[in-house]
Amino acid sequence: MIALIQRVSQASVVVDGETLGAIKAGLLVLLCAERGDTEQQADALLKKLLAYRVFSDAAGKMNLSVNDVAGSLLLVPQFTLAADTNSGTRPSFTPAAAPELGRQLFDYFVRQARTKQTQDAALAQVETGQFGADMQVSLTNDGPVTFWLQIKPSA
Repeated sequence: MIALIQRVSQASVVVDGETLGAIKAGLLVLLCAERGDTEQQADALLKKLLAYRVFSDAAGKMNLSVNDVAGSLLLVPQFTLAADTNSGTRPSFTPAAAPELGRQLFDYFVRQARTKQTQDAALAQVETGQFGADMQVSLTNDGPVTFWLQIKPSA
């Protein structure tokens, strides 16, 4: 699974003129399942994401995670992250999971993140985009800070 994470001061996702999810400080996470991914990859990616230190401490160093700062998550499905761009001028999406599996793993990831929010009370909120929808995503990237996290499918 792939997550493109951006530290934001605010972010939102709109579908057909309706705001589906909006957060203040936290992480905008563009999320993609690849062929061969399972719930095991989703769990590993979520664990890494929640512990990844991208927020500044009192000394201005990136030493704090989204959990440490009680930030929020805006999880947005984006299969294009798995694009193969090695040849030609049109991307191939062969590496992406089939749509049904992609939806299942996205929904699973969201459920697990919301469970962590409830259990740990470390996350302020967990909001989402809509799988398969034409979404308009707005954000204010804080930094800017953007990282690519990936948990490879099992061989």
